[in-house]
Amino acid sequence: MSASPPAPIRLGVNIDHVATVRNARGGPHPDPVRAALLAQDTGADGITAHLREDRRHIRDADLERLRAELAIPLNMEMAATEEMTAIATRLRPHACCLVPERRQEVTTEGGLDICGQAQALAPRIARLRDAGIRVSLFIDPDAAQIEMAARLGAAVVELHTGAYADAADDTARATELGRLTTGAAHAARCGLEVHAGHGLSYANVAPVAALPQVMELNIGHFLIGQAIFDGLPAVIRHMKALMRAARD
Repeated sequence: MSASPPAPIRLGVNIDHVATVRNARGGPHPDPVRAALLAQDTGADGITAHLREDRRHIRDADLERLRAELAIPLNMEMAATEEMTAIATRLRPHACCLVPERRQEVTTEGGLDICGQAQALAPRIARLRDAGIRVSLFIDPDAAQIEMAARLGAAVVELHTGAYADAADDTARATELGRLTTGAAHAARCGLEVHAGHGLSYANVAPVAALPQVMELNIGHFLIGQAIFDGLPAVIRHMKALMRAARD
């Protein structure tokens, strides 16, 4: 009896840095919602947008428009604060991914410490779930964090791939890929859907996309940066082709 084919892998396109470019001049161009719709038309399986507390890129009005205009799932990245929970439960995106957030950081620097913040996170997760929102937790591939995510009732964990992407050499990269491999398998055994993201590019995506438990990759900075040279549709098509080839 032949083995069943591997599950297809989805690409979520993060459009935050289209908004970063827009905000640099203070006008309406380039429009991140237009980028999201173009990504949708090109084959993106979902759109991710991070509404930061300081509104450094995505703004509230962007999320309102994305929620109204997209036909594919919207994943709202957010800090686990009262303000963001209220916005999310009003907008009701398909999913919310809770991430750590510090004002001083340039980008998200690591996974959320849900073991250390479980008491504070539990009511936020419950409110999001009660609003019909899929809850994802952005975490490092650590067994204790994964197990706590399951206990808190999250549907998804997104494994932070930054240490893998930023590894200084092949040995370090292999070590980090091993952590991701073990973490993805453990999360699946815990009943969690597994996503991954942060720092992924053409050069390093294939080993992560090949992990059979990983159902979705969320990629933003590389895609938007590469689109300057190649155009967003071409970049999305090429990334999806690399992901499919790795899974096959």
